[in-house]
Amino acid sequence: MKPRVLIAPAPLKDIRHVYGPAITAAGAELVFPKRDVQMTEAELIEQLPGCVASLAGSEPYTRAVIAAAAPKGLKVIARAGVGYDAVDLQAATDHGVVVTFAPGTNQDSVAEHTFTLILALARNLIQQHNPIVAGQWPRRANLPLRGTTLGVLGLGRIGKAVARVGQGFQMTVIAHDPFADAAYAAANNITLLPMDDVFRQADWVSLHMPMLAESKQCVNARTLGLMKPTAFLINTARGGVVCEPDLYEALKTKRIAGAGLDVFEEEPPGANPLLTLDNIVMTAHTAGVDLKSRDDMARAAGLAIAKLIGGEWPADWVVNPAVKEKYLAR
Repeated sequence: MKPRVLIAPAPLKDIRHVYGPAITAAGAELVFPKRDVQMTEAELIEQLPGCVASLAGSEPYTRAVIAAAAPKGLKVIARAGVGYDAVDLQAATDHGVVVTFAPGTNQDSVAEHTFTLILALARNLIQQHNPIVAGQWPRRANLPLRGTTLGVLGLGRIGKAVARVGQGFQMTVIAHDPFADAAYAAANNITLLPMDDVFRQADWVSLHMPMLAESKQCVNARTLGLMKPTAFLINTARGGVVCEPDLYEALKTKRIAGAGLDVFEEEPPGANPLLTLDNIVMTAHTAGVDLKSRDDMARAAGLAIAKLIGGEWPADWVVNPAVKEKYLAR
């Protein structure tokens, strides 16, 4: 019997030609979810046991999921993306399950989307579109980007891509990253500053840090209070890095000018009060997924699975390297 690989994100069923050949060439077969929606914890617990790997999206790989699937064959969770906060890494390591990601596949998509949000706010896109539909003609001067300051929090692959686009708009770029590539920053005219100074100086604060204990709700009443009242917050990282009640108060009271959000603490956001505001632009966690990045991420995840099934160790893609000994012993 061939090893089975669950293709967990339902939309990827339609592009199996992108990632499928590598997996099937490694001797495995593809299996797909029973429903065309994001899988829940209960559905993963039901459908993942018996699979050697999961080509994973944003579905919750909790300790309960991993504990149910690992004894029945699960060895690999390969994220079709660069974030892996939906995976309990410690549980995976405890059970000998290797977790991989797809670095270098979606930074340009996120950068383009970041500026979609920035431009929508600067140019009052929604405030023009809706009145025009209603028969009005709301002409007024909008905000320029040139000559303004872009603050990038998190200067990894994505932050660097955002900085490059900002410089193309003739913006001054400042940044903070606790592990910043100082040589890159110096060579590319990016000024590194303490995080509080980025909040104070930037006209646009754009978030690109991972969701870690240190970054959880780092955007809160205190840091929002450092921002200019004319400044905007952009979040295409993770919802959990922002304290949403504090952001709501800052936007409602016009403590800051506006926000562009692609991510929320709870997704979909439900009855979140942020949805009632008119100085906010929102998208549905789509920043990293355009047609090219989707294919690149899925292809990389499929290749990681194929390599691991074939006995290779893709070290640059493994996010829990401590699992190696236990994984190889299974």
